[in-house]
Amino acid sequence: MHLLSVNVGHARTTADRPDAPGFAGGIVTGIDKRPAPGPVAVAAPGPKGTAGSGLAGDEVVHLEHHGGNDQAVYAFAREDLDGWERELGRALPPGSFGENLTTAGVDVNGARIGERWRIGRDLVLEVSAPRIPCRTFADWLGETGWVRRFTQAAAPGAYLRVVEPGEIGTGDPVTVVHRPEHEVSVSFAFRALTTERALLPRVLAAGEALPDGIRRKAAEWTARQAARTEGGTESPEGSREGAASTNVPV
Repeated sequence: MHLLSVNVGHARTTADRPDAPGFAGGIVTGIDKRPAPGPVAVAAPGPKGTAGSGLAGDEVVHLEHHGGNDQAVYAFAREDLDGWERELGRALPPGSFGENLTTAGVDVNGARIGERWRIGRDLVLEVSAPRIPCRTFADWLGETGWVRRFTQAAAPGAYLRVVEPGEIGTGDPVTVVHRPEHEVSVSFAFRALTTERALLPRVLAAGEALPDGIRRKAAEWTARQAARTEGGTESPEGSREGAASTNVPV
């Protein structure tokens, strides 16, 4: 297990990427990540809303939705990019999905919330949450129905927080140094937040490793279902929901 690429990006607009056919005019985004030419320092950036990426030189534009300690680093598996290459019929170089880390041999979506990875000599990251697709992601790729397609795949890649800072680069080994015993993987949490809300009570098993927003959402949903059951009312909220739920900001 190792890093194929460490990717950083700067804010870009339509004029910067005329080759992105769906990229709507006026949008400014930091989603366009490119492989860094050398080692990159990684550290906890600070609270969401005031801080961006954990990677030095990586720009986050919309701090209200992205960045901060629980979304300091975004990892996506090369194996999953390869699958999308085959489905979309186009090349997807490292960073194409806005990921900071393009990994090889790492089960990113099977990683459990609270799982810790050591990368290189010093850096320790902790898996915190799945990535939820948004309209900017869809516009950037220019693929019809992209949010729904990405959601149905339930392989969103993982956000990670920084436990111990360090410097990383292409080829650095990735070692799982702690794996929680609960069942809440990145894919499991993603399905609970999007298409299978009935899983939300089980997400709470990840405990303090969950970002506050996800833990609160799961607790509130669980309390509503308990209240309906106590009141003798059959819950109208089934196990599956439509793609409209995929833009939940976390």
